[in-house]
Amino acid sequence: MIIDGKKISKDLVEKVKDEVSKIKKNGKSPGLSVILIGDYAPSQIYVKNKEKLAKEAGINSEVIRYPKEISEKEVLKKIDELNDNSEISGILVQLPLPSHINKEKIINAIKPSKDVDGFHPMNVGGLASGTTSIVPCTPLGCLFLIKSVEKNLEGKNAVILGRSNLNGKPMAQLLLKENCTVTILHSKTKDLKTECKRADILIAAVGVKEMVKGDWIKKDAIVIDVGINKDNGKIVGDVDFESSKNIAKAITPVPGGVGPMTIACLLKNTLECFKKSNS
Repeated sequence: MIIDGKKISKDLVEKVKDEVSKIKKNGKSPGLSVILIGDYAPSQIYVKNKEKLAKEAGINSEVIRYPKEISEKEVLKKIDELNDNSEISGILVQLPLPSHINKEKIINAIKPSKDVDGFHPMNVGGLASGTTSIVPCTPLGCLFLIKSVEKNLEGKNAVILGRSNLNGKPMAQLLLKENCTVTILHSKTKDLKTECKRADILIAAVGVKEMVKGDWIKKDAIVIDVGINKDNGKIVGDVDFESSKNIAKAITPVPGGVGPMTIACLLKNTLECFKKSNS
């Protein structure tokens, strides 16, 4: 089974759109502000797609564009303005940032209740402690994809390849909440292949093209490929799709798997932020 991220994300956006439509009847609307610094091409494309989908879902969306020379002080000042603006439900600062801007300082400046990326320490802590918090979009999207194959994940061996703050760690917390037995693998893990082979659910988010081969995968595992790597003008994942697709029970393609879900979950998070601030 090839997991169709495009279709699942479209269904999620439709659900958000329906809810936003009901909210608008009361004269209100969720608002999303995206700060984009510099002209890094992948960020430009990603933000353009966010803007398009937000519009489709009926969410008021604005992109605030700055040249890469913008000072950290100016960006922080704009975040303060957005924090105080009641019409803005969610704030997102597109990463990566220019080297002279401190990423942690920027993330920490966003009001936790408007942090649609789920990167603020308060949201990270909320997820880790099992309390209600905003969940980072990519791992949340991965969970939607996994549960499109199997609803009940209790007792499954889940193996995550990669320990980043953006995906690996929050993914582990989400799967623990589903009562999975979770293992995180990284560059110092001694036998990656053997560890991967134990996985009922394997999430690859390491940024190395086609690192995971078919013989790393347990028969009938669910495989989620978060990787986006360039290979001779093509986009490929961290999993060797061709050698893996007939071994896995279900697998995400690259592109068309996790990517669309990340944006759909951003819109879902924006709606959740709006609902919490208006409850």
